Order: sequence, then structure tokens, then C-alpha cells
Amino acid sequence: MAKKSDKIILTGIKPTGTPHLGNYIGALKPLVELSKKNRTYMFIADLHALNTIHDSVVIKRHTYEIAAMLIALGLDLKNAVLFRQSDIVQVYQLATLLSNVTPKGLMNRAHSYKAMVEKNTASGDDIDAGVNMGLYTYPILMAADILLYNTDVVPVGADQKQHVEFARDIAGYFNNIYGETFKLPEPVISESAGVIPGLDGRKMSKSYDNTIPLFAPESELKKKIMRIITDSKTPDEPKNPDESTIFQLYKHFATEPEVAKLREMFVAGGMGYGTAKTILFEKVNSVLADARCEYERLMANTAELDAVLADGASRARVVAAETLDRVHRAMLG
Repeated sequence: MAKKSDKIILTGIKPTGTPHLGNYIGALKPLVELSKKNRTYMFIADLHALNTIHDSVVIKRHTYEIAAMLIALGLDLKNAVLFRQSDIVQVYQLATLLSNVTPKGLMNRAHSYKAMVEKNTASGDDIDAGVNMGLYTYPILMAADILLYNTDVVPVGADQKQHVEFARDIAGYFNNIYGETFKLPEPVISESAGVIPGLDGRKMSKSYDNTIPLFAPESELKKKIMRIITDSKTPDEPKNPDESTIFQLYKHFATEPEVAKLREMFVAGGMGYGTAKTILFEKVNSVLADARCEYERLMANTAELDAVLADGASRARVVAAETLDRVHRAMLG
């Protein structure tokens, strides 16, 4: 039986915004830990970002931000192959070839497309208003991303499981027609960190404008944390930590004894929310300080990031070329 470290892991991050604490807790930190134990292909999905961002300067900046953050957080570049999706020409080619075995009906069932259709229907617009072919064929490009590197495992959130299921379906269609060519990748639902609350208590999301940027300067980090909305309980009153955004964020950065101590302080009363926010700020700041310093250094030296991404692309292309050659021979002789 193959050891876990023998499995090929693949994951992608779309550069559509500056990562925040919710991204760190739910995705970036687990991915960095994953890279220390497994052979991992980790790509920055700039081609996927083209569906929504039509400004090359913005995409490039967000690409650098993600690369710098992953490296600053300790990504193991010996095990992890970090690269720009668009630097792998084979992914464009494989997506084109896979489109010839992919049923249109499968694309009709994609969550992102169905959501647009439902939104348009509700507003009385044409069902395909605002839908470009990049959005519609998104699952085919995603399948190419996954299948190109002989991927065994794709860690995803529950809402992204369909991407891997579609990749399996498309690989199955291909194998049925041309013989066993692709592995069937397995989705692994990432351990849920729960919903990470933002400044207003709702899920931390750029769409709600309630985020705390991951590597905000110290002064901005403190200002953001001090803006967390709380209830009207006085300092003397006991408070429910499980209903507090402050506590919910704190437990992802603190040790178990520290979490237990802050829980006691909430329940016992005698602590104001201002004090709790200060405790949260000091903990988050101490955990992220060194990584933030390295992130700032890397963002000031993007040539270093380019070198890392170019090296990753070179390593990824070796496998990608072998896969594409196998597919090309199967389809075209």
C-alpha cells in the first residue's frame, strides 16, 4: 500500500483578491502544512481569474501576493511545486482536447453556471446574461488542471467537491473512448475550520467588506480588530465566547491553554470587549509578525517571486508534457 506521502496532491488558489484571516485559517495554513508531508502541485489560478477580472495589473499583483504569502508562511518548496497556471501551455491544450469528450449537459449542471442562470431568471434577464464561455467551460479547464499532473488527491471545501467530481467524469468519458489514460482523482473534503466570522459577525468575505487582511501592517491590524462588532454587555457581565467573533478568531491562533483561559475570562465576567480585542490583536500580531516581515520583503523583491514561480513552472511542465503527449497519441495517433 502506498504511503500518504506517495500520493500526488493538487490544489489551486484564484488570485481575485488580497487574502484575509479567513483565507489563512481555512485554506492557506492547511495547504502549507500539507506541503510538508506530500508531493504537492500548487498553482495560482490566473486563467480562472479572467472570468471576473479583466485587468492584467490587478491579476499580476494578486498573483504576487498569493505567492509571497505562501512562501512567507513556510511553504516547503522542495515538496511543493508552486507555479502560475498560465505558464503551463499544456493546460490550455488539454482543456481544448477534453472539450471534445465533455457533454454540454455536464456543463449545464455546474454550480457557477446554474447560479448565474437562477440569478438572471429571478431578475427577468436573458438566462445567459453576463455568462462568458470562460465561466461556462470553467469545469473543463479545472479538469485539465487536475488531470494534467496525474493527481491522486484534491483537497477541497464541501462547496468545491463538484470540481473534482466533474474531473472524474471527464476522465471517465475519455478513458471509455480511448482506453485507460487518466487516473481518477479523489476529492478530500478539508477539515472544516467552521465559518470564520468577519468584523460584523457574518462570514468573513470580501463581498461583505468585513475582512481583516492577513498581512495588514500592525497599526491597520489593530484598527481592524478594534472595529469588531460586539453586543451591549457591560464589562462586569458574563459573556458567551461561542457567540463572540473575538473568541472565534482567537482560538485559531492561540494554544489550547490560552484558549481555555480566555474562555474562562469571558464566562466569569469582569472583562470588557476592548480588553478582549486587545488580547486578540496581540496574539494574532505575534503569530503573524515574522511571516508579515518576510511577505513585505518578498513583495519588495518580485524578481525573487518570479524566479520561484518560473522554477515551479519548469518542474510542472515536465509532467504536463508527458501527460499531454499521452493524450495526443491516444486521440490523434
